[in-house]
Order: sequence, then C-alpha cells, then structure tokens
Amino acid sequence: MRLKLVPQNTSFDFFSRWKLWLGISAFMMLLAAGSFLYQGLNYGIDFRGGTTIRTESAQPVDVGVYRGALDPLELGDITITEVFDPTFGPDQNVAMLRIQAQEGEEAATASMVAQVEGAMQGAVPDIQFVSVESVGPKVSGELIQTAVIAVVLAIGAVLVYIWLRFEWQFALGAVAALVHDVILTIGVFSELQIRFDLAIIAALLTIVGYSLNDTVVVFDRVRENLRKYKKTPLKDVLNVSINETLSRTVMTSVTTLLALISLYVLGGDVIKGFVFAMIWGVIVGTYSSVFVASAILLYLGVKRDWTKPSNTAGNQYANIDA
Repeated sequence: MRLKLVPQNTSFDFFSRWKLWLGISAFMMLLAAGSFLYQGLNYGIDFRGGTTIRTESAQPVDVGVYRGALDPLELGDITITEVFDPTFGPDQNVAMLRIQAQEGEEAATASMVAQVEGAMQGAVPDIQFVSVESVGPKVSGELIQTAVIAVVLAIGAVLVYIWLRFEWQFALGAVAALVHDVILTIGVFSELQIRFDLAIIAALLTIVGYSLNDTVVVFDRVRENLRKYKKTPLKDVLNVSINETLSRTVMTSVTTLLALISLYVLGGDVIKGFVFAMIWGVIVGTYSSVFVASAILLYLGVKRDWTKPSNTAGNQYANIDA
C-alpha cells in the first residue's frame, strides 16, 4: 500500500481568490524590502571581512571546545571548521578559525591574534598556529557584488529558458515566482537577523532551481491541457493542471522538508543558516508555483495551441469540449 498525502483525484479551486493571493504576496514582498532597507542583513565573515587562522594539533578537533575557548573573548561572528585531507597524518588535525573583522579595524591586529592564541592554548595545549590571513572590506564588497550578479544571471537564464520552451506569459509567471521567493527569503533573513554568508547565496540559487522545477512541472501540464481542452476557460485549465500535479508537488515538498528538518535539528550551528534558508525556500517555492506563477499566467492570458486534442479527457472537464 502506497502512502498518499493527497487523494488521487482532487478538484480544489485555486483561483477563486487569486487576486487576494497575489495581493498577499505583493504585501509580503513590500515588508521584506522594507526590512532590508531599514535594518539590512546580518552579514557574515564572507561579506564583512575578517581573519582566518589555520591551526594544527595532535588532538582531534572538537568544535565545541574550540568555540567554548573563544566565546569569552566576544569577538563577534566566529566560524570553526575542521579541514580534512587524505595526506594528513593521524596526529595532524587541522582546523580553520574565521573571525569577523573587529570594529574600526581593516586587518587582524597583533593583540587580537595574541588573545585568540592564548585562549586556544588554554583549551588545547599542543595547538599550533600555522597561518593567519585577513580579508579586508574591499574583497568582501566584491563578494557581495558577485553574489548579486550570480542570482540575477540565474533568474535571467530562467526567463530565457521558459520563454523558449513555452511562451512569454509562462516566462513572466515563472520569473515573478522566482523573484518572489528570493525577496521573501532575503526578507526573513533581514527580519530575524540570521547570519548571511556565501552559504546562503548557495541556498538562494538552490531555491531558484527547486522553485523552477516545481513551476515547470505545473506549466508543462498546463500546456498539455491547453491542447486537450481548447474551449475550456483558462482558469479551469489551470485548476485541472494543478490538481493533477498536486500529489507530486506535495509529496516532493514533504519528503524534502523531512530531510531538511533533520539536518536543521541534528546538523549543528555551521549549516543551520543554509538549512533554514532551504526550508523556507521549499515552503515559499511550493506556494509561489501555485499561487504566484499560475496566477500571473491567468492574469496575462495565453495563446492557445490549436493542435488536435487528445481523444481521452481523463478528468472532470472532459465533457466541456464535447
């Protein structure tokens, strides 16, 4: 017996209040933009600049011990990661400590590095400091610019792809959904002041791909049904198409969320920001595929493809074309 989260044949009317859903989405986007403009993002080391210290010890790297030694120094955002390399020997345990740039300082000061070394040697007596490197605000600014370009180019490529595969109305609907997802994700990070770093940019690009996949599945079914039901109103065709793909959409989203929630609970602080962005992105991406992309398509209308329809209707609107 197969698990079904949604009945096989559903007949939900997703467009009885489609203007309301678009209005709610527009309002949420305005809130997100306002939060971003008012308080900005809590940039991590990647965008703010900071210091990277490479350590080596015979003792296994314990991130909790390292963090416990550095927290009393109150140096702000600190990222600790263990470095794995097959060439390392059994007594060669390497870690990377990344500490945000301190107020009024463009590079790591000798006193700050000395504080870190003293605190770490108190927790791990045999620790050695292999290298100390600083990332200044200029490099961080370039990273922000590159990240923005990456997201914009990804959305632009989606616009061209959907336009070529379907029609321009489909392309605008899909891009509107992607912009909606990206803006709401940035907005929730701004409102909650969760650390925003390069991992979150990777999450944004992943969200774009996930949302696009969901939207294309729905749009592909819409295109098939437009050929099948030539005289059926577009609203009814969209409803049929979404209902036919609803089981797949819900199952995909729920199984993805199960994996992400497990990572969020068990994965530790290092990946929490990335996983939170993914969880939020899956939720808003699923919502936007139905209530934003399809609603935009309904608003714009679409040219019918007057090819020979299929002989089998297969759903509740089959009798309309008869």
